[in-house]
Amino acid sequence: SKFETHAALTQRLEKHGLRCLAPITGRSWWTDRRWPPFDPERSTEQFLLQGVLPWLAEQWQVGPPQMALLGVGMGGQGGLKFSYQHPNLFPICAAIAPTIDYHRSMEAGDPTLAQLYRDSEQARQDTATLHIHPLNWPRHQWFCSDPANYLRHDGADRLRMKLYSLGVPYEADLETTAGGDLKAYVERMAEPALNFIADRLKRERLRVP
Repeated sequence: SKFETHAALTQRLEKHGLRCLAPITGRSWWTDRRWPPFDPERSTEQFLLQGVLPWLAEQWQVGPPQMALLGVGMGGQGGLKFSYQHPNLFPICAAIAPTIDYHRSMEAGDPTLAQLYRDSEQARQDTATLHIHPLNWPRHQWFCSDPANYLRHDGADRLRMKLYSLGVPYEADLETTAGGDLKAYVERMAEPALNFIADRLKRERLRVP
């Protein structure tokens, strides 16, 4: 789990008094496609919707919109995609160094993506950028990408341009760098990511339906 390896995230969660559930799904890429090493019967998206959300409602008495998605890398793209597909369930999302254009990872030989998709074009069609609805989007989204990490940054910049062209509100930091060191970058961006989530959870509490 990225949250176990990045202490800065845990520290910021504690600072804001936020509880966090970090499902461990391996290299599943958080898609709606079944990946047997995780679960031969249901996809990680189905696991989230059919398993995690009911568990949160029962065990923590938490439900939409009083929850937010936060992810790093693979999890970052998954969080963005889920918030685009289900904006009423996940109106708040923050993504650190999201691997948005994961079809490029497939072209580079990622073995999991090769099991999930027929080819890189099929993978591209399922990326977060192509799931944005121009009239139905999450109310609060924030993402950041290190310009020193070209492959990730290129996808994040493309997402930014599409959101801008559609008039979809977002916040992004595509300038701050840690020289391409992912761990150092997460440590640097943990504070703005969690500040954003804490602020938007407060706004949702005060929001008039």
